[in-house]
Amino acid sequence: MELSHVTFSGPPSDDPTLWAKLPKELAALLRSINGFIQYGGGLHVRGVCATPEWHSLRAAWLGETAFHRLYGSVAADDIPFAEDCVGDQFLLRGGQVLRLAAETGEIESFAPGLASFLEAASASPVKYLSLEPLLQLHHEGGALEPGQLIHAYPPFCTKEAAQGVSLRAVPARELIGFHAELAAQLPPDGGQIEFKVVE
Repeated sequence: MELSHVTFSGPPSDDPTLWAKLPKELAALLRSINGFIQYGGGLHVRGVCATPEWHSLRAAWLGETAFHRLYGSVAADDIPFAEDCVGDQFLLRGGQVLRLAAETGEIESFAPGLASFLEAASASPVKYLSLEPLLQLHHEGGALEPGQLIHAYPPFCTKEAAQGVSLRAVPARELIGFHAELAAQLPPDGGQIEFKVVE
């Protein structure tokens, strides 16, 4: 399929041993373009490369801080091939696309396959990918550079977020670590948590 609004294209592949591990459909996509960012940060599909680390599929899938090491809900063979602007992850599991809510660690079925996921994202990116935070960031004069995600405070999963959130662009690795720690500390009964802001 033809991709539109591509604002970053991945570097040439320098990780030859990873190709054999990939499902055919994902491998075909990444051979045509080695990962990309669309819509100014709205969708980031990782590539088969060692660097930059934030773009590396190997790092996200098999590395020391792979998502299956950060979240108990993610299996070792789930492929975290993409993320949205606020760091929610899209996983390939048995050919299906699942969505990992990064703040809570909850997983939901999202699309029947990679092709249908990309087609739906292309047809209606704001609605399908929930890009409202990105639009708000742009409205406030901000932008996402490659390797950045949007940090929302208070987190979207809290009741306080209904009163409004502040948004800022932060390095992807920083936000991923914050979300994983948040998800690990959330009480299962939906109780209260306390945030300590460190300057």
